Amino acid sequence: MVSARFGYTLMTEQSGPRELVGYATAAEALGFDFEVSSDHFTPWLTTQGHSPNAWVTLGAVAQATSTVELMTYVTCPTMRYHPAVVAQQSATLQLLSEGRFTLGLGSGENLNEHVVGEGWPAVQVRQAMLEEAMHLIRELHSGELVTWEGDYFRVDSARIWDAPDTPVPLAVAVSGDSSIERFSDLADHLVAVEPDADLLTAWDEAHGPGSRKIGQMPISWDPDEKAAIARAHDQFRWFAGGWSVNADLPTPAGFAGASQFVRPEDVADAIPCGPDLDKIVAGVKEYLDAGFTDVALVQVGDEAQSRFLDEAAGPLLEKLRAL
Repeated sequence: MVSARFGYTLMTEQSGPRELVGYATAAEALGFDFEVSSDHFTPWLTTQGHSPNAWVTLGAVAQATSTVELMTYVTCPTMRYHPAVVAQQSATLQLLSEGRFTLGLGSGENLNEHVVGEGWPAVQVRQAMLEEAMHLIRELHSGELVTWEGDYFRVDSARIWDAPDTPVPLAVAVSGDSSIERFSDLADHLVAVEPDADLLTAWDEAHGPGSRKIGQMPISWDPDEKAAIARAHDQFRWFAGGWSVNADLPTPAGFAGASQFVRPEDVADAIPCGPDLDKIVAGVKEYLDAGFTDVALVQVGDEAQSRFLDEAAGPLLEKLRAL
């Protein structure tokens, strides 16, 4: 039986690029198995205050680390980035990291994609665009000359000149039967953010056994529980809307308005807050019991990262591995 793997999230919405590289090296030294990076143009809420380029940051992380696996969680390869650009970026990052990179993909959010001025398609169109983009990325990762004329994308005599010998693994964010049916043959691994056992069972039936199921769980560790709850409410209450809402709101102001009635106690019910590591372990166990093979933790708040890594992350990893 393969042991569960535990990851650390490089949350670009709440930290600057130099800080993220520092957190990445500290997380590797502590023994985290992998690190995932969000890929945003805009933070969810203005109180988070950051949004550096994920690919530049991951390039630096690849050079600052040596063993920890890396992943985008997740990149939208349809609007802000053309899939040919994502294919080149991911191939380069795989070479820089010497085979440690997985390309996590999703259909995106209005928040990040509307910035290029192309509007925001309906969900069915977004899914179809992602499907075509994944086909195109696979073709380009072959290192062969590619000309492509699809419903949404066109590529003219394109080649990834620096392509890794082994194609970059693709992971895809899915939320239900329709997305599983569409993507299970295209992706190597699954990404999801809720401990839904039925979703994972359906994925295995469609995809076959052996894939990674990579989840993500926010936490707000702090020796002071009240401070932990206040920070989570200030910076992470957007999480309460769920992805059907979060995918369509266009600006941080929209998220602030949509979450204005979310109370601190509501956030504390949804996110483990405070010094109790066993509460965090219980939350992670829900993912493992549902069938996830990998769980990445998101520590809320840039101001809390260093203390979390210095004081809590090591003992927490020991407890998680004891599961």
